Amino acid sequence: MRVCLLNQFYAPDVSPTAQLATSLIEHRAALGDDCTVVCGSGGYANARDSRPLSASVRVRRAWSPRLGRSRIVSRATTYTTYFVAALWTMLRMPRQDVIVVMTTPPFVYLIALAHKLRRRDTRVILWSMDVYPEVAERLRAVSPTSPVSRVLRRLNAWALPKLDSVVVLDGAMADLLVDAGAPADRVHVIPNWERAALYTDDDVEVWDGYRELGLEGRFVLLYLGNIGLGHQFETVIAAAPQLADDGVSILFVGGGPRWEDLRARSADIDNVLLHEYVDKDRTPGVLRGADATLICLDDQALGVMSPSKLHGSLGMGTPVVYVGPHGSNVTEAIDAYDCGQSIRSGDVSAFVGALREWRNDPDSLEGAAQRARTAFEERYCDTATLPLWDALLDSAPTLDPIRPEDQV
Repeated sequence: MRVCLLNQFYAPDVSPTAQLATSLIEHRAALGDDCTVVCGSGGYANARDSRPLSASVRVRRAWSPRLGRSRIVSRATTYTTYFVAALWTMLRMPRQDVIVVMTTPPFVYLIALAHKLRRRDTRVILWSMDVYPEVAERLRAVSPTSPVSRVLRRLNAWALPKLDSVVVLDGAMADLLVDAGAPADRVHVIPNWERAALYTDDDVEVWDGYRELGLEGRFVLLYLGNIGLGHQFETVIAAAPQLADDGVSILFVGGGPRWEDLRARSADIDNVLLHEYVDKDRTPGVLRGADATLICLDDQALGVMSPSKLHGSLGMGTPVVYVGPHGSNVTEAIDAYDCGQSIRSGDVSAFVGALREWRNDPDSLEGAAQRARTAFEERYCDTATLPLWDALLDSAPTLDPIRPEDQV
């Protein structure tokens, strides 16, 4: 079977979508599929995944400028150039049996539908990581009543029914895309994952950054990854000074559009520390040194974004402190496995109480850590999720939809 995957980012880039795209397409190539990736030439971050790429996957890198992602104009320019280059590439490719389309850039599924116009038996699967224009509206980048939003909503209403399947990351996103026009019987909830092989070594060496930052002996709450427009950290910054005398430090390792805002707001808080991205193969060591991990989601991002930081944390057996709305993929995991603390935005006292509880009760922390690892093995690693993808890719389009409750 010929399988093509469209996404702006691909390994060795360390962005979550690049890692997931690589995991899925290399898995399918190992099963014998003829696999092609059409990605951009630019990268999401300076860090890289050192793992060798599979020689069985054909990678076509459409040129796109390296303008960064911190400004809307730069991001839009990069998206547009990739879209045009990828369209040109896809229109010249031989017929594909299945095209899996991710959502960077938004509406790139139109390229797959253009390919389908010429080769009507091609199946198109949208793998939704976020939902536009809703994410732009909720994060106040555009007005819901603007001409741009109205046009994009009509585009979704026209195009979504033409897709053969839609894969989403949680129940909230499924509901949103059904409301936008996707047929409910074609929507499948398949959570994101991390590679199990990356999280099997009990002797993972702790990242030396903990020593360099003077964090030895302190209770460390780790935020690992991107801080984008859909992530909020105001609750955490407000709570941090109250935890300084408890021996609690909050470490952010990553970058993103709100990184400099975070730096400015935390400049005078001694127990909040920032460090740039690290390479992918070092992330288990970063997680190994943390007592718990932090995941934050803006209330307005529910259903339009799904935090990918969850899966690595669970893989390392690190319990989660989540600050955000109920109903996300993170609260689905916490509710199902009791592997973390779930706190609503603005509830500073609950945040402080949760950290003090774990700081003062190692047995409670250890129990949550064990349940985190169980969640990873049963639901959030590649050996658990890739079979769900195989069922979808190898089936007729009438496959029954997969829901979160079917996976627990």
